[in-house]
Amino acid sequence: MTKTATKIEIIKFPIKISRSDKVMILGSCFAKEIGAHMAEDGYDVVTNPFGTLYNPISIANSIARMDHCVLFRPEECVEMGAGAGKICSWWHHTSFARTDAADFLSNANRALEEASAFWKGCNKVIITLGTAMVWKLVSSGEVVSNCLKRPSREFSHEMLSVGQVSSVLRRIVDSHPEKEFIFTISPIRHMGEGAHLNTLSKATLHLGLPSGERAAYFPAYEILLDELRDYRWFAADLVHPSEEAVGQIWERFKSAIS
Repeated sequence: MTKTATKIEIIKFPIKISRSDKVMILGSCFAKEIGAHMAEDGYDVVTNPFGTLYNPISIANSIARMDHCVLFRPEECVEMGAGAGKICSWWHHTSFARTDAADFLSNANRALEEASAFWKGCNKVIITLGTAMVWKLVSSGEVVSNCLKRPSREFSHEMLSVGQVSSVLRRIVDSHPEKEFIFTISPIRHMGEGAHLNTLSKATLHLGLPSGERAAYFPAYEILLDELRDYRWFAADLVHPSEEAVGQIWERFKSAIS
């Protein structure tokens, strides 16, 4: 029989998750999709308490903040650009933005306190990496989680090296010996600066992934781009996976962790 697809085999996945586990899910919008499926299926999960995060440094910074539950302060409030008329912070996705600073801080700190308590008690972590590209504030060199529609002149844009990705992710795992980690690379392509840069970015993430007894890789990226490679598995933008594709990947993930 002629093969029409490349089957991605997942044999003896090393980390299992039961409904008695507490699972923190962090990362790109693909993390949100998997988190929603897990919650619907009865798993005890918290997903993206800072909103969507795309790069390894932003994820590591958010974990450090949960480790110590450092509440957000008024000086961390940032007025969004493009006439949005809202307040957010460099740590958050714009879904956290509010019309005034007091409301933003109240909501952000409530979410942080709840997430920090869950994080300190959780034993499984799923991290979905979207890109090795980071945006930095020109004024401070700080990596931001979101540019908040501010003028481009306020930022520099660069790709992390394999060594930087590896160091950041390895530090996350080594600093939390009580937790097991599952890493995935988001199959969603970042095409704003071209296909070639997206390929280099994804390759950098792959090369920087940690391994070991408490760190495993689930091949969501390969399942979509190698096994489900036909565009019928994509949404109308031809970049995001369709609902059906996410469902297929979820079933494979559920089977792997069971």
